[in-house]
Amino acid sequence: MENKLERLLQLRKLLKIERDEDFEQYKQHFSRNNINHRRQNGVTWYPIVISNIEIGLGEYLSIDVERTTNQNEPHQFSGGKIASLFSNNTAIESGTLNGTIKVLGPNKIRLSLNTDELPDWCDDGKLGINLLFDETSYKEMDIAMEKVISASHNRLAVLRDVMYEVKPPSFEKVDESLHITGLNQSQNAAVQKIVAAKDIAIIHGPPGTGKTTTLVQAIRQTLKSEKQVLVCSPSNTAVDLLTEKLHREGITVLRLGNPARISEEVLMNTLDAKVAAHESYKDLKSYRKTAEEYFRMAGKYKRTFGKEEREQRQLFYQEARKILHEARALEEYIISEQFDKAQVIACTPVVSSGRMMRDKQFSTVFIDEAAQALEPMCWIPISRSNRVVFAGDHFQLPPTVKSKKAETEGLKETLFEHCMHIANVSVMLNTQYRMHEHIMNFSNQKFYGGNLKADVSVKDTVLSYDADEMLLNTALDFIDTAGCGYTEIMNPESLSIANPEEGQLLIKHLKLLLTQYTQSTNVHKDQSGSNKRITIGVIAPYKEQVQYLTNQIDADEELMKYRSQIAIKTVDGFQGQERDVIYISLVRSNDQKEIGFLSDIRRMNVALTRAKRKLVVIGDSATLANHPFYKNFLDYADRIAAYKSAFEFIY
Repeated sequence: MENKLERLLQLRKLLKIERDEDFEQYKQHFSRNNINHRRQNGVTWYPIVISNIEIGLGEYLSIDVERTTNQNEPHQFSGGKIASLFSNNTAIESGTLNGTIKVLGPNKIRLSLNTDELPDWCDDGKLGINLLFDETSYKEMDIAMEKVISASHNRLAVLRDVMYEVKPPSFEKVDESLHITGLNQSQNAAVQKIVAAKDIAIIHGPPGTGKTTTLVQAIRQTLKSEKQVLVCSPSNTAVDLLTEKLHREGITVLRLGNPARISEEVLMNTLDAKVAAHESYKDLKSYRKTAEEYFRMAGKYKRTFGKEEREQRQLFYQEARKILHEARALEEYIISEQFDKAQVIACTPVVSSGRMMRDKQFSTVFIDEAAQALEPMCWIPISRSNRVVFAGDHFQLPPTVKSKKAETEGLKETLFEHCMHIANVSVMLNTQYRMHEHIMNFSNQKFYGGNLKADVSVKDTVLSYDADEMLLNTALDFIDTAGCGYTEIMNPESLSIANPEEGQLLIKHLKLLLTQYTQSTNVHKDQSGSNKRITIGVIAPYKEQVQYLTNQIDADEELMKYRSQIAIKTVDGFQGQERDVIYISLVRSNDQKEIGFLSDIRRMNVALTRAKRKLVVIGDSATLANHPFYKNFLDYADRIAAYKSAFEFIY
């Protein structure tokens, strides 16, 4: 156990190094820059106006702030982060007012404040809002690590010892008769394993194998013997997706936190929406309305004119707080009812440690996309559970680690990865329903030991089977730009890399493909008899190339009519997604044969497995082939006759 304890203590140290590096990067973005620089870096909105004030959950105010200029400028604000309201009026001691971002639009933020009244300085000077460094996740991870390290003679100590291979995991007898219609053999085996597990079970879900579908069915089975389960993921998008799918299965889900993607299915499951739908909500609203009226009357006394005015203002505030106290009691009753009713509580790991969850213990926690979560992050929900079910794929996106030192010394190794080495706890889903087998096979051999098979519904599906439609009748093309003189260029400010000529080649090929598809008489038709609209993803590993391609495609008249069908993002933006057609611009082309973070092959595995019917990869073999992964990919493309030269498309 000694070396396991050393690993945990080391992790805690690495977490502090990561926190310090994160804070340092925040300061570089923020502290040394004036308002304009901060705005350009996306950590400040200025100027803004307060467009709405109301009393939200608890006795606290909720305000809407809107940008008055620089609209639609890129920014780093997102739901759940901490932000600070400020005034530029140097004549007043304004201080700041901190809150949590509840809802985010392109130019509007709803901020939940920790106060029941706005200070006077909100009426003076121009207002702005800064993104603050949020230590909450680091604090909660540290608390969880402390719990794990000191755990003794309790359930957490047992789970730690099982996951650190001090004790073997235990199982009930696997019920092989448990068969869920609609799941394939490996998916059913995964559900059987989860039902039998007493400590830990893992669904290993390679791309397109129905991991989420399997997880939802495993949760359904678990709820037959447990009243309530906790479902977490480090990705808000994954929590939202699970919430939607569980809701469709008729399961009562309470979605805590800030959904990153505001869809109707998710919204109706949030705590705010459930409180608003409660039969007593009209009484709660009435209390708040009366309290707001008293606050408004008190607010008329913005300056202290004398003793009487001061006393009057105080009386109004007292009355408002008294009514709010009654509102709070009613609200807590409604909230408590929502927690009691919920079969599933769904949130990110950090939210699972929040105030409303402090006294909750669960029989089972399900952690989705667990291979993207830092180990200390996973221990937060595990520390309040009796057993854990992981779902994910350690050959796809790893967790983000900002400190090079923390990364190289082991922070990047996840608990999911570690537990995959434990005998008998994981089941790999082995049938994929997304892509043509030519798109699948390279990743299958490289990452999954050749154990994946393409379902008959997708294994040979292409855009067209017409022998003359060369761009449509093959599933994979690698277009080699070697010898074309397409050289990468670095943006000195962002230090990100673009390759404009490679970008132009991609756009030319995309236009040829769309023309051939539109004119084809052999492709899938929609109900009106027109060619079925296809979805297209354009992936570049560098933000500079993403920006270049976005600008070029937006300005292209020929592509304008297809624009709603085309998404252009980095690899991370496509995690968990799929498109009919995927283009990948590999960007790197230099005499030094440097490929930078293209060497992160897990990230490239994600990019290569998003396409359903057509994958087009564009790159410079002279630069790429020095890395064994890309050398193997080039050989694979050659073997299946997918290799093309860029010169075939330059005319």
